[in-house]
Amino acid sequence: MKKLLLAGLSALAFAAAPGALPARPMTATDLATMRRIAAPAASPDGNWVAYQVRETDLEANKGRTDLWVLDVRNPKAAPLELLASAEHNESAPAFSADGRQIYFLSNQSGTMQVWRIERGQKATQVTKLATDVGGFLLSPANDRLAVWADRNLACADFNCAGVAPKPAGGSGRTYDQLFVRHWDTWAEADTRSRIFVFPMADGMPRGGGVPVTGALVGDTPSKPFGGAEELAWSADGKTLFFTLREAGRIEATSTNLDIFAVVADGSAAPINLTDANDATDTLPAASPDGKWLAYAAMKRPTYEADRQVIQIRNLATGETRALTEAWDRSVGSIAWAKDGKSLLVTAQDTLDDPVFRVDVKSGKVTRLTEGGVAGNVVPLPDGSFLHTLNSLQAPDDLYWVGKKGKARRLTTLNADKLAGIDRVDVRRFKFAGAGGDTVWGQIVKREGATGKLPVALLVHGGPQSTFGNGWSYRWNPKVFAAPGYAAVTIDFHGSTGYGQAFTDSINKDWGGKPLEDLRLGLAAAGAADGQLDLANACALGGSYGGYMMNWIAGQWPDRFKCLVNHSGVFDARAMAYETEELWFDEWEHGGTYYDNPQEYEKWNPVNHVAKWKTPMLVIHGEKDYRIAYSQSLGAFTANQRREIPSRLVIFPDENHWILKPKNSIQWYGEVFDWLGKWTKGAGADTAAR
Repeated sequence: MKKLLLAGLSALAFAAAPGALPARPMTATDLATMRRIAAPAASPDGNWVAYQVRETDLEANKGRTDLWVLDVRNPKAAPLELLASAEHNESAPAFSADGRQIYFLSNQSGTMQVWRIERGQKATQVTKLATDVGGFLLSPANDRLAVWADRNLACADFNCAGVAPKPAGGSGRTYDQLFVRHWDTWAEADTRSRIFVFPMADGMPRGGGVPVTGALVGDTPSKPFGGAEELAWSADGKTLFFTLREAGRIEATSTNLDIFAVVADGSAAPINLTDANDATDTLPAASPDGKWLAYAAMKRPTYEADRQVIQIRNLATGETRALTEAWDRSVGSIAWAKDGKSLLVTAQDTLDDPVFRVDVKSGKVTRLTEGGVAGNVVPLPDGSFLHTLNSLQAPDDLYWVGKKGKARRLTTLNADKLAGIDRVDVRRFKFAGAGGDTVWGQIVKREGATGKLPVALLVHGGPQSTFGNGWSYRWNPKVFAAPGYAAVTIDFHGSTGYGQAFTDSINKDWGGKPLEDLRLGLAAAGAADGQLDLANACALGGSYGGYMMNWIAGQWPDRFKCLVNHSGVFDARAMAYETEELWFDEWEHGGTYYDNPQEYEKWNPVNHVAKWKTPMLVIHGEKDYRIAYSQSLGAFTANQRREIPSRLVIFPDENHWILKPKNSIQWYGEVFDWLGKWTKGAGADTAAR
């Protein structure tokens, strides 16, 4: 590979600048401009890894991605730039079966297409299709290429030959069933994400592609977040497995994703392998010997946070067994070890998200990594594996772990950017929460901070989620600690990584046990660390955390100096009819609003506005269709009519999350201005911008 790919490549020195730099707090601009690694792919011999790195163009207010390669064998090797352009994006690298080429996505031609690069040559365009390619997956022998994209259901090939364009008319959208809109886009009834398979010759696709989903109507990969992890080739490349939720009148109320198998040439209709399960089946992964299909399955329909248990299916007989039924953790990713004897998986576990090995015969689970959040697991032929790892201290870097457990860091992607930035002290604590159950939390503060510290209580969303030992480009405890706050997080009842019963316990109890945990947890944090000034505290949260700000405003109105409510539910009745994924709200509250209104009203913040008195900053993205921005308009109106100090910030170009670099910086600026206005002793001004 060195001879094949490295001619003309330049080394990247992601190293700290020489000389010690004076320590300073981390800023929102630092956060927005950190380099982001993703999509590592190993060469067939395991000697090389290719990956994408996102750089931030702050002036253009966007990110761009480049490709890099690294010699895994050489501990002293520096990353080498493979492709980089200020004008174009290159992403999603994949090695050819012989290791001679790297395939990738690029928008160099004006649309996102598949390209490749090989020895001594410039990158060449592989696909020249009518619209953007959403993603691709090479078959094991590189004799077929699967691509997916949003295409009209009438298209007989990728380029929609013979499909007449719609006649010009008015601008009105028309719908006869849900989804009407999803996440941040309005639905198009005749368009879905569809998979097309192309035969390959000399490494290039031929023809217009065959739609292999047949008569199925639904998105594959699933929307809004599905990707290549929802597809898998069989070992012989004759079968493609894919995940799809069939569309129809029940789509907005269903979590019934199924795994289908289809012959690669599309000559037969797809077969539903998991039709017997009406809950989620996903993450298909075919074994190297072609005998088995591993995948993750939930048990309870319409519950999106149910435990994902690994299933092993005998592809010859159809016999399936639950491999990790006895392990009370929910699997987040699946990859086969190259010898086919075990699976490498990730799963949340008490504030961390490690890599585990699962023995295929016995189901025995062994933890392989320590603290932090691991991801992007890539097994290698010699029994070692690659993975990314981040923590509260720093964003992702790439690591190698040998078959005997020895770990080696391969990249220091942001060493120059982190040089001179204060580290943070992270302290875990636990306490007896609601019902006497053990609840965990964290205290994050600048290393060496002196004096009493005002408190920022950060409440996570989900609600089935965690504020664990991981890096975030949105709610980042290290950034919150920078102006002189102690950032306190509490994994209240409903959080993940503590067993399924703990996750389930928030059901129909949104304002009950979680609020009690926050009350008890804040006191426990103060007892654990005398530096916390509990009398000088604000609370902040987004999504469910934003709901909790509205709930605290009516149930705990005298506790905090201020509140920050990002995209929070204000009126549960309106939410039940406005949100797009109805299964979530209806599961959480035990049915539809019209059948079970008492469960919604029991924890409805709008019913307690008369008790509101705490100053509140309200933030929302106008393209948020998960929790409509009208919820924040309602909360702001309630504060204004009660003459409570309040401020509304609306981002017209953002969804449920604030993602654009300049918007993220503005978001933190607004938040720190608000905290600084209502707390005492915090340096919350330009220090964290």
